[in-house]
Amino acid sequence: MNTTARPMPHALAPTWFDVVLAVLSAALLAAVLGALAGGRGEWSMLPANVWFHLVTIIIALALTPVMLLRFRGDRLHRTLGYVWLVSMVTTALMSFSIRQINDGTFSFIHLLSVLTLWVCYKLVRNARAHDPIGHRREVRGIVLGALMIAGFFTFQFDRVMGQWLIALTAGN
Repeated sequence: MNTTARPMPHALAPTWFDVVLAVLSAALLAAVLGALAGGRGEWSMLPANVWFHLVTIIIALALTPVMLLRFRGDRLHRTLGYVWLVSMVTTALMSFSIRQINDGTFSFIHLLSVLTLWVCYKLVRNARAHDPIGHRREVRGIVLGALMIAGFFTFQFDRVMGQWLIALTAGN
């Protein structure tokens, strides 16, 4: 295995926007892990489908900075990309089984899940078509929409993760 660092073609090099998304993903991962630590006394109240959803989100959030900042186009990028993709698709699919917030009905977040599934298809299509610009556009969109925006709504004060994060910061 060649461990020599290869120069990254300009079109594939991380931009300032990739760096911002990577930092935001890392911050959101820290918030999720912090909230879980803050709510450890109430873990048993979460059903299995929510835990599965959380695990897939954690995988995606952990891989996002790596994928945005490392060399692209090699075998490791493709392998990690498929792990990231499976976690994003699984997260989106699992969201359809989580409907406690709206008394058993679908919410705005579920529209993001439908969009996530469509964008996941498009980013794979662009990668296989060797369209790095289109692939990058879809990746950035899904990170911003499915991770950042959906993540923001997860931490509202009236939701479990928001309450658990508050409990952590309050020292409870």
